Parts: sequence; structure tokens; C-alpha cells
Amino acid sequence: MSDQVYDVIIIGSGPAGLTAGIYTSRANLKTLLLAGEKWGGQLMLTTLVENFPGFVDGIQGPDLMMNMRAQAEKMGVEIKEEEAVGVDFSKKPLKVGPYLARAVIIATGAEFKWLGVAGEEKLIGKGVSACATCDAAFFRNKKVVVVGGGDAAMEEALFLTKFASEVTIVHRRDEFRASKIMQDRVKSNEKIKIKFNTQIAELFGEQKLEKVKFTSGEEMAIDGLFVAIGHAPATDLFKEVIELDEKGFVLRKQQVKKYKMMTSIEGVFTAGDVHDHNYKQAITAAGYGCEAALEVEKWLEEK
Repeated sequence: MSDQVYDVIIIGSGPAGLTAGIYTSRANLKTLLLAGEKWGGQLMLTTLVENFPGFVDGIQGPDLMMNMRAQAEKMGVEIKEEEAVGVDFSKKPLKVGPYLARAVIIATGAEFKWLGVAGEEKLIGKGVSACATCDAAFFRNKKVVVVGGGDAAMEEALFLTKFASEVTIVHRRDEFRASKIMQDRVKSNEKIKIKFNTQIAELFGEQKLEKVKFTSGEEMAIDGLFVAIGHAPATDLFKEVIELDEKGFVLRKQQVKKYKMMTSIEGVFTAGDVHDHNYKQAITAAGYGCEAALEVEKWLEEK
């Protein structure tokens, strides 16, 4: 256990965590950021990012995260590529592993749920994606498959019809679980085909995705595969420590109206996809990181 007490410890190194660090360090708050062994969040698995403001020609996801990290370090953020373990928020100072802090920002993000089939991992970013909003434009006049049966899968498929020539939704059950209005929109769209009672067994391609094989043995030549079976918030560390919703996302308690990023524990704030299951964009995560940092600064001043 270190005797040093940081003003703030940030857990997570995606856009939310690094943006929060930039703001807390600029406010002269001594900041430790625990980045994790695989730092950078979901953007490290993304190729070209075209919708982050300031990059006219787009920027590669890992390059964007390297820039954010360099900026945070330049501002004075101490970054350790360590996993956060053993949090104790029951007393002050707050404890994260061997480190102590007056305030904590949880920005651990959320992870895409992948299919876990052969060929998938090596083709992520090479035709396999979990974000149509991010990558649909790369599949203009191409054939794509969407996997899933909920509202998110319907939204992905409908968005893809603006670009792709053909969209096929693959669902393992005999009916969707999506809302009726979303199902109606999908079923009335001429570009969308549906394959019920179907599961993917394997993906093929070297430099890019070329075809998919179903468990029935049928194969289909495609250019893109969008996995829309949900997100899992990275909150295992905080179960029974802070309040989470039924899906495991961090709850913002807003104990005091001016601290809308505070969790159920005073002095513990949150930012990004770990609490946001609506937008899930890099720019919104960064915005939440800014909000959390400004609130930490104000809260510490009051204390």
C-alpha cells in the first residue's frame, strides 16, 4: 500500500478515461490512470474513424487513442498499464488496489459481445464489425449480414440499408425479440432478408472477410458481418461495491443535482460506455469524461 494519496484515480483508458485525465490534470489535480493491460478501449479494434470531429480525412482508431494518451501524458497524467483490483470505497481515502485517492472516476467502458466462432477474431476490423454507425460507409453496394434479434440488430440492419446493396439478418431463434415497430420496419424494407433458426459456424477470409458458413453447412459469400448481440459493461470489479442496473451498467445516482456523474458512493464518479447503453460513441464517451472530470474538480473544491 502506497502512502501517497492521489486527488483522483481514473479506471479505464478509452476516450472517457483519457479525456477525464486531460481535464483533471489541467485543473492541477494529481491524477493516476489505471489503463489496464490492454489499454485504449474499443477503438483499438477499429480501423478508420470518420465521425470524430477534427479529422477531415478520418483517423485510424488506434492512432486516435495514441494521440489521446500522448495528450493526457503531456498534461501530467500518470498512466500505469495495470488492471485495477481490490477496490474499497467503504472509507476515505478511496482504495483501488494499492493506490489511494480522494476521488475515483470509473471509465472501464463496455465490451462487444462477439460470436466466438472460428475465423472471427482475426477478421475484426477486416469486414467484421460491431458498429454499423462506425463502419457502414465502408460497405457501400456490398452484401452484409447482421447477427441478432433485438432492437439493436434491427437498428443496425436498417442503418446498413443506406449503404449496402443487400442486408441479411441471421437469428438463432424462430422469431425476433425486438419491438414490433422495429420488426415491422425491417420486414417492410426490400433490401433486408431474414434467416431464422440460423447460426454462424465459421468465417472465412485472409485479408478481408469473404464468406460465412452456417451450422447447417450452407455457405454465403459476403463482404461484411455486423454482430449485434449486445454489449457487456466492464463492471465485474464493482459488483456489490456500487449500484448497477439490471444489465450491469453503472447507475448514476445524482445524489445532488449538480453532480450528475456521481455513482451511489460519494466521491466515486463514472463516465462513458460503462454507464451509457444508449449512444456508445467515442465522442459521447469523451464528453462524459469531460463532465466527470469537471464535477470531480468542483466536488473536491467543496470538500
